Amino acid sequence: MKHITCIDDLRALHKRRVPKAFFDYCDRGSYAEETLRANREDLQAIKFRQRILVDVSKRDTSTTILGEPSTMPLILAPVGLLGMQHGDGEIYACRAAQAAGIPFTQSTMSICSIEDIAANVEKPFWFQLYVMKDRGFIKELIQRAAAAKCSALVLTVDLQVIGQRHADIKNGMTVPPEWSLSKLLDFASKPAWVSGVLQGKRRTFGNIAGHVKNTEDLNRLAEWTASQFDTSLNWKDVEWVRSIWPGKLIIKGILDVEDAEEAAKTGAQALVVSNHGGRQLDGAPSSIEVLPEIADAVGDKMEIMFDGGIRSGQDVMRALALGAKSCMIGRAYAYGLGAGGQAGVAKAIDIIQKELLTTMGLCGVNRIDEIDDHIIAV
Repeated sequence: MKHITCIDDLRALHKRRVPKAFFDYCDRGSYAEETLRANREDLQAIKFRQRILVDVSKRDTSTTILGEPSTMPLILAPVGLLGMQHGDGEIYACRAAQAAGIPFTQSTMSICSIEDIAANVEKPFWFQLYVMKDRGFIKELIQRAAAAKCSALVLTVDLQVIGQRHADIKNGMTVPPEWSLSKLLDFASKPAWVSGVLQGKRRTFGNIAGHVKNTEDLNRLAEWTASQFDTSLNWKDVEWVRSIWPGKLIIKGILDVEDAEEAAKTGAQALVVSNHGGRQLDGAPSSIEVLPEIADAVGDKMEIMFDGGIRSGQDVMRALALGAKSCMIGRAYAYGLGAGGQAGVAKAIDIIQKELLTTMGLCGVNRIDEIDDHIIAV
């Protein structure tokens, strides 16, 4: 990790070390990937006001997230199949986040189970929930998260209909993998990855295994999972989740002011402005484009988090300036995980924090709560 200088370096190393199907699963978006590109391009279009001769000797990235202290306004977002980027990937990513003093969010579609992570880390983590058709299973999943002392529930609401990801189809991206000669050769060329995954606790969806009968049949498990995403999901289901979950609730997947205003009525403590990393509705606006109006509409009623295209500390600064209280990263730390396990995730977090500190200094800012739209060049 000595010569890694930025998230793009981690991405390049990830690409070399992890089989193509799993790298593309992390890296690519839906359909023509217009929204995926917009997330990055619209962030990069925002320019800073450089300020000089301001005392910035006491810069500090610390803040609070949902009332809890955090060393910086950063959260590791839920990413499915982390355990296929690196064996026991969810555990290692959570450990890196906790060592850095920031929250980690486990995905419903993780390889390690809730219990696997809870038994191998020192502090509570967040759990991300998809509400599936089998409400009995979802109630049980919420109860498992509560029993594991998860400190927040992140309810993702933008996956009722799954956007097609062309790369996954072309790669035969399934759990378990759809085998072909080219895939076997690809796996064989990455022995360290194979060894790590084989030594991991699981190689299928850990939160779901055990619920579906005959889970030794991995194809059946994958089929059940694909059939469970619920097109009837609506705001009453959010109320139902709220009635079961005893802790802090975050609603993830808001891109519209009307939806944000509805979210504010649910009693949730926070929302995440997000387009699912450009993996769902292609042609949707970038997250940063809609952030200011959503923050203006409901920022005094609930905490605003941002997700979509963050690759640097400069990007975090941009999102904070336009109304976010904190930011989620997904691909950025998944690249680190694929590149180097826990050390790679730690490197991704460290890169972003150092870039944020430098950017604060060059913009004449010492504290996170000083960051607002005055740092943006008009």
